[in-house]
Amino acid sequence: MALIALLVLAIPLIVIGLVIRWTSVGPALFQQQRVGFGGKTFTMYKFRTMRTGVGDEMLRELIAAELRGEDTSVDGSYKLDSDPRVTPIGAFLRKTSLDELPQLINVLFGDMSLVGPRPCLEWEARMFPSEFQPRFSVRPGITGLWQVSGRSTVSTLEMLHLDLTYVRTRNLIGDLSILVRTVPSMLRESGAR
Repeated sequence: MALIALLVLAIPLIVIGLVIRWTSVGPALFQQQRVGFGGKTFTMYKFRTMRTGVGDEMLRELIAAELRGEDTSVDGSYKLDSDPRVTPIGAFLRKTSLDELPQLINVLFGDMSLVGPRPCLEWEARMFPSEFQPRFSVRPGITGLWQVSGRSTVSTLEMLHLDLTYVRTRNLIGDLSILVRTVPSMLRESGAR
């Protein structure tokens, strides 16, 4: 399915890559180490949505606060509000989740699945309480229960609980249901930032 999707989406993927290159300095494709199946790291691919050379201190502080149980939401969103690192085209790509399309390459490589928990950063994995370790017993997904349950309107702790629910109850029908619900969740205005 991932190979078919990449072939069907080849022209839109090229166009998105060119727009990113034309509108900001840096590569179109972003590579980052993420934690996957069994806690092993892999290189995840996304379209670049941020300016190059920016840090992630604000995100680390946000995640730490959410894991302490603090309410960090702004206007119903748990994402960084008006993140200055995000480019204008990056904001659109994030809102529509088009930045995630290159992860189809990760599915081809076997690092990810179409459906599963969100692939987290290495420092995030170290911060997660031990009760959430079962989320690493399955491959991370391009989409998952978190994405179709509110995306940015769901806190990190809520996301982790949704990951555990997915791991405990996953089956083919459930995965197909999540895949079908992904497109409407991407199109919903309140879905992501």
